[in-house]
Amino acid sequence: MAFPKDFLWGGATAANQCEGAYLEGGKGLGTVDLLPLGKARFPISEGKITGYACDPQAYYPSHKAVDFYHHYQEDIALMAEMGFKCYRMSIAWSRIFPNGDDPQPNEEGLAFYDRVLDQCIAQGIEPVITLCHFDVPVALMEKYGAWKNRILVELFERYCETVFTRYRNKVQYFITFNEINMALHLPYVAAGVAVDGTNDEQAKYTAVYHQLLASACAVRLARRIIPQARIGCMLAAGQTYPYTCAPEDVWEAMQKDREGYALTDVQIRGTFPPYLLRQLKQKGIRLPELPGDRQLLRENTVDYLAISYYASRLASADKAMVQEMTDGNVFATLKNPHLERSQWGWQIDPLGLRITLNTLYDRYQVPIFVVENGLGAQDTPDEQGNIADDYRIAYLSAHIKAMEDAISDGVPVLGYTVWGWMDIISASTGQMKKRYGMVYVDLDDYGRGTGARIRKKSFYWYQNVIKTNGACLE
Repeated sequence: MAFPKDFLWGGATAANQCEGAYLEGGKGLGTVDLLPLGKARFPISEGKITGYACDPQAYYPSHKAVDFYHHYQEDIALMAEMGFKCYRMSIAWSRIFPNGDDPQPNEEGLAFYDRVLDQCIAQGIEPVITLCHFDVPVALMEKYGAWKNRILVELFERYCETVFTRYRNKVQYFITFNEINMALHLPYVAAGVAVDGTNDEQAKYTAVYHQLLASACAVRLARRIIPQARIGCMLAAGQTYPYTCAPEDVWEAMQKDREGYALTDVQIRGTFPPYLLRQLKQKGIRLPELPGDRQLLRENTVDYLAISYYASRLASADKAMVQEMTDGNVFATLKNPHLERSQWGWQIDPLGLRITLNTLYDRYQVPIFVVENGLGAQDTPDEQGNIADDYRIAYLSAHIKAMEDAISDGVPVLGYTVWGWMDIISASTGQMKKRYGMVYVDLDDYGRGTGARIRKKSFYWYQNVIKTNGACLE
């Protein structure tokens, strides 16, 4: 069996997709709190935002979410019942510093996470904390332009120092930024950045440059405050295949992958790759570098690479192929005729996970943590209230087997956390009906329902996977 004895099996969520209680306990507005359900959601995610207040006519899914804030004890008990070794969660920056630049942290927010972490530890569950999972205090966007302004490096460092100091005896695994490459695709969600069609690329690269500096600052702080901790970066991953063996298609696929690698190159290798610097120069984009930045990035690289993997991608140099597109994790991609697709058009490619893990380890030679993998589907309870989600079991089983194969190939994989282990609101659509969980939450897209937690068939399947350390995937 390939899985090591200390393999970290578990599940994952993000604060803004599960907690709810968006203004309780002293929390301030976060950027995702301004993302409504419906057609406006994606344009706002891309940065086409016109204001910093909620529309009273719209429904905002994050405001209630699945109310983990009030149900965390029940929910953590369900994790323990499944046998979780770890729980990947995020801390909402806006719950600790409601305005981002407050003179003192919000004690109610800190105490809430104390209770959550204590409950996890009492159940033998290792917390894995994402410091910034698509969460920027709205006040920082209004006041400073969010990550376009270098002051956020200082404010984020202060937030991290607060978190590291408070939870230094409770948390051993951290991730700095969730899917940092998403800042180039969803600048509002990932970086609180608004774009208006003028100098958009400059704005996005300025923001992501500041996030890279902040990530390095977080690593430096963690090594001072919690020297035994492991701190990683995160990539929205998925190998891009060329549509044909034409060299032009191979080059196109390589370019697509390099776009994401460029940022993890900085976080793991400590320098910007030459191809990115050349591309930025050609586009007239200037990184806001100051003296000392290169040393900061070089000396404060991460310990491991965390990835999300849902599907592979497909690329062609032939622009006429654009009509053959299908959906993916933000990245639209060409339809691969060899793959099946989910109800939301995401291509299902377990072998792609093995390929992706091997490619990334060949490139970086650091441990990899698969912190997101899952299937969004419409789950319908039967007359007895049971949910037989065999399609999810098939998806997860095939991907875990592919991950096991990658470990056999020699890739050091730290752990695997299913996204999201319980039903939560979808980041891309805001829907509840796009369900990922092994626990059904009785709420609809508008938050209507009992909120009851119901174990799906996959709950018991994953319980056995963990119990047997991956030996039983049937």
